Amino acid sequence: MRFMSVEDIEPGQYLGKTVYSSNGTVLLSAGIQLTVYMITTLKRIGVTMIYIKDPNFEDIETEEVLSESTKSAVFKEMSHTLEAVRSGKDWSTKKVSVSVDALLEDILNHRGVLLQLTDIRTADNNDYIHAVNVCLMSSMIGLNMGLNYSQLKDLAIGALLHDIGKANPLAEGAFGSGMEDHHTWRGFEVLKNKREFSLLIAHTALQHHECLDGSGLPRGLESDDIHLFPKIVAVANRYDNLIGGGGSNGRPMLPHEACEQLMAYSEKELDHEVLVEFTRIVSVYPNGTSVRLSTKETGVVVRQHRGLPGRPVVRVIFGSGEDIEVKEVDLAVETTTFIEAVLA
Repeated sequence: MRFMSVEDIEPGQYLGKTVYSSNGTVLLSAGIQLTVYMITTLKRIGVTMIYIKDPNFEDIETEEVLSESTKSAVFKEMSHTLEAVRSGKDWSTKKVSVSVDALLEDILNHRGVLLQLTDIRTADNNDYIHAVNVCLMSSMIGLNMGLNYSQLKDLAIGALLHDIGKANPLAEGAFGSGMEDHHTWRGFEVLKNKREFSLLIAHTALQHHECLDGSGLPRGLESDDIHLFPKIVAVANRYDNLIGGGGSNGRPMLPHEACEQLMAYSEKELDHEVLVEFTRIVSVYPNGTSVRLSTKETGVVVRQHRGLPGRPVVRVIFGSGEDIEVKEVDLAVETTTFIEAVLA
């Protein structure tokens, strides 16, 4: 598979990864042959990058932390929960808890896998993918930082529901004016009333926009006044917003660009220790990404090295037809060669 801009897709190519709707149902299945209509629809619903099957890279797979069944189940539960909040109805903390248990089980079974956050985003499913990505990253960071299962679960639930305050626009103004009407306050109010949940979950939603230097919202807390959980969620949230469309001019940033921007905020807005653990769990150059090396050769990332997210294996192909030559450059071995650019 190759990870490509939707603008470069041609009719007749085959989809490499399934596209989901917001409620976890399948919009387009992996393996389907794309038509002009399908490509036009993908563009219309906001898809920018997509996996395409390529005969030269048939062996490339993205090693997933979450199974398709877990991912679909969490999407569905998030859809039910947020719809209930929007309509002012009650929602099940037990069902959220069960879906988080399934997510954590997958994480514990794949704790050495580098995250490659390449699920196909649409205008319809972006909020749900964001919630799951932030939960996934936060949980893996927390695991690396030595949290026990009970702590991990509170962190995961807080991360999954960190933006729940955005789900009820009718609540705007209900808690006062100014900072008290910020979505973090509204999320705190929703979650603190769920007695089955730890109050830490509510505080994770409340504090995830706070910054170490006191410049954050809603209360302008400084370093030691911010709990570890929202410090973790802040990093995951900032990163996923950047790769999801929070870059310059609303353009989704590439993973390496987003990582560089996050590191610029170390000890100013974001916690340095959390950032260090973040860099150990996320793939900077996901499998299937086209890159140019410092040798001026172009190729595609085919494998990752655990613990070395910036030094993957790149496959370079020369020639065409029957005259194709293939070589693989292992950047963990070829230490004087580096990725010069990503060819999005």
